[in-house]
Amino acid sequence: MGMDRNSVIGFVLLGILLFIYLFLSTKNSHELEAQRRREADSIAFVKAKQAAAAKARDTAVVSTLAVDTATGFNKAVGGAEHLMTVENELIKVVFSNKGGQPVSVELKQFKSYDSTPVKLVAPNSDNRFNYSISTGPSQSAEIDNLYFNDGQLVKNADGSQTISFQLPTPAGESLVHRFTIRPNDYLVDWDVAIGNPGALFYQNNFALSWLVHLDKTQRNVTYERRLAGVSYFEDNQFDYMVSKTERTLDKPVQWLAVSQQFFNMTLVSRDGFSSANIHLAKETVDTTTGVERAEINFQAKVPAAASTVLPMQIYYGPNDFHILEKQAPGMTHIIDLGRGVYSFVRPINVYIIMPVFGFFKQHIASYGVAILLLTLFIRLFTSPLVYSSYLSGAKMKALRPEIEAMKKRVGHDQQAVGMEQMKLFREAGVNPLGGCIPALLQIPIFFALYSFFNSNIGLRGESFLWSHDLSSYDSVLSFGFAIPGYGDHVSLFALCAVVTSFAISLYGMSMTPDQSNPAMKYMPYIMPVFLLLFFNGLPSALTWYYTVSNVITLALQFVIQNYIIDHEKILAKLKENRTKPKTKSKWQERLEQMQEAQKEQQKKPLQGRK
Repeated sequence: MGMDRNSVIGFVLLGILLFIYLFLSTKNSHELEAQRRREADSIAFVKAKQAAAAKARDTAVVSTLAVDTATGFNKAVGGAEHLMTVENELIKVVFSNKGGQPVSVELKQFKSYDSTPVKLVAPNSDNRFNYSISTGPSQSAEIDNLYFNDGQLVKNADGSQTISFQLPTPAGESLVHRFTIRPNDYLVDWDVAIGNPGALFYQNNFALSWLVHLDKTQRNVTYERRLAGVSYFEDNQFDYMVSKTERTLDKPVQWLAVSQQFFNMTLVSRDGFSSANIHLAKETVDTTTGVERAEINFQAKVPAAASTVLPMQIYYGPNDFHILEKQAPGMTHIIDLGRGVYSFVRPINVYIIMPVFGFFKQHIASYGVAILLLTLFIRLFTSPLVYSSYLSGAKMKALRPEIEAMKKRVGHDQQAVGMEQMKLFREAGVNPLGGCIPALLQIPIFFALYSFFNSNIGLRGESFLWSHDLSSYDSVLSFGFAIPGYGDHVSLFALCAVVTSFAISLYGMSMTPDQSNPAMKYMPYIMPVFLLLFFNGLPSALTWYYTVSNVITLALQFVIQNYIIDHEKILAKLKENRTKPKTKSKWQERLEQMQEAQKEQQKKPLQGRK
């Protein structure tokens, strides 16, 4: 195995693992076209549920007006909608007395793809909370169709603001939605205060429905949809779904988040929901700005008391690690820093990449320069592995003339070539895997950086060189149409990463004997095509990192091979090793026995024909 094989194996394994990563993270992404119809049906299902709920509410309105006019609910049914805005330094929330809930939420410090403030809840959208209450014997109504009294706003001594909506109810019953917004906080407290809950909730069951519709905030809506999903904390354990359409949670649920690439909405129950059912549908029509729709139905028990409060919280904000860790336990896992089968890279991100990158960012304004310094740090951190790889390559290069001579002597017998080559490696004290193993050990770092750059909200809108947004792909040429598998643009950083990867592969190929295996010969030319298709849509922060890393690799290879490693000294060492008595390991003995047995088996058919 030569330096070329080490490089090629590294590329092949990297390519395979990248493919597996995409496959697993999208849960059958290669069947997306076949699933379009099913996902469209899922979206239709959510819309149908909304229409059915609206129809049921209308029916409840008529029924309540006709039968329950003697109670206070007639005012709740026949009211008028009024809006009230409450804001702090971070969020701007518009509340409606219809349903007594938020109907618009704007993040004041973040811009969307169209330069307008990010709206997690857009006005007149499908985002609603809903539950049913009893309005009389065999009568019920949906809360999002009832009109609460106009909101009462109170400014508290600690700087927070509380807005309360009270539902008109009969004497002896009460229902109040109370929201509290604190300064410099994305978390909104939501308390449902209930008087005489046994009269309002059948068998004290609180069935809360949450409809969510997320719109794009990034330029690449297709990429944003792939990274969107639902996360939850069930029985103190984190889990998530990104492509499954249905899931039932039977254990207590502490919180549930509907998220996209850089933002999320999370409903937290301080007492916990007893169970939940999730229906998720991702948008598939390219002409729409929708990312995903979700309907979540929670179940909880209302305490059997004269009056009680159901305490909840709603987080409207960014997927920022340091902000989320101050919210409910486990919420930092909403950010995909490595999860599922790639959970092993999360510690690399949390304990190495994030602190180092954060340190550079504290002292350097440019994110592009900070990424460059992060790359240098990682290469320095992995330098012992890299040096051993290059040293192994130098030894293989020193053996190149003898390997060529051996091949001419043995001929085209591949088994004999393999046996003689292993013998030569053993005599020379060369480990043929010396250059491959270090390459494998660096692969987790690449996957850690892949998830880190995909989820780092600090990169949004940050420009560097020709890239206007390091969190998305850079484009130096737009086609105006999409090429299947490639995209509708040309990413210059992606081209740089591919060209430098190709140069590394060619450099390695030039150091070893000619390959008789066609797959090994043409792999350096095939892999760049795969990488180009994969890299073109990646965030430019990642392709910039990969370009810098490749340039460093090329420079190190050239300097080490030409100015640091003494080839004459290596040859002298190899000759010295040959003069020493050799001991075979058990693995080498078994390998040679297997090769000899295979050789004998190949001879038998020839002897039978004679």
